[in-house]
Amino acid sequence: MNSLRTPDERFDDLPDYPFAPHYADVAAGDGSDEALRVHYVDDGDGSSGETVLLLHGEPSWSYLYRHMIPVLSAAGHRCVAPDLVGFGRSDKPAQRSDYTYQRHVDWMREALFDRLDLRGITLVCQDWGGLIGLRLVAEAPDRFARVVVANTFLPTGDRDPGDAFRAWREFSQKTPEFRAGDIVNGGCTTALTPEVVAAYDAPFPDETFKEGARQFPLLVPASPDDPAAEPNRRAWQTLQSFTKPFLCSFSDQDPITRGADRVFLKLVPGCTGQEHAVVKDGGHFLQEDRGAEFAEIVNRFIAAS
Repeated sequence: MNSLRTPDERFDDLPDYPFAPHYADVAAGDGSDEALRVHYVDDGDGSSGETVLLLHGEPSWSYLYRHMIPVLSAAGHRCVAPDLVGFGRSDKPAQRSDYTYQRHVDWMREALFDRLDLRGITLVCQDWGGLIGLRLVAEAPDRFARVVVANTFLPTGDRDPGDAFRAWREFSQKTPEFRAGDIVNGGCTTALTPEVVAAYDAPFPDETFKEGARQFPLLVPASPDDPAAEPNRRAWQTLQSFTKPFLCSFSDQDPITRGADRVFLKLVPGCTGQEHAVVKDGGHFLQEDRGAEFAEIVNRFIAAS
């Protein structure tokens, strides 16, 4: 597997991102001895005894959580925020075919469980962070203490993904230049500064680095016979018996995932009795629009459970 590595200088002096880089190697997953380097933020002294795992989605990276990490760390929590393979400071396989849903799950499992051995996890996941993170919860529920889902879902391809998703998928494949910063900006209710837009572009020096970002929309199960449909159905079987605290904190202005929280509320037993929160005036990337507010919701959830 041929992979690309974004030069370190692309990440110099990014606004509000003072975090030291950490790395873990994972198997490429193509049958070779090649390894991929996964970057993660590891911040906070963990004096509370809690570990918060922050999983980003498409086409962002751990930079998305920069306003949340200080609030969570100040409460004594250890914050671990990895960059998915193909994003951020993590390695980026160069071929579209290198990216599959299952490989994304495998890469994160190896990094977070086999290398970091995270336990007692509070998962906070948004967008593809949920598609991957909830698979990990289903595989190893004993490693998780609680879950927070925000603007995400776990599709099986058995339901219509909706017009908004279809429009996004078509755009992602046809746009001549995949501008990650502009895409994130377009998914926010607040206008990002040029410096922040540039920070979302930083992982991608040119189009050759964007194969993972281009491929992600095609990996969402949109038909019942999708390769990931059955694994996700099996994951739902586990989630339907998951009794640990499970919180929905969706924003009110996200056309992509609107209504997905109702599925979690109906099917996941751990949702019962929780103070589910709607983040007002937040777009798809609610971490940008209302990051500190969202972090306080997570803090209260941890304290109450």
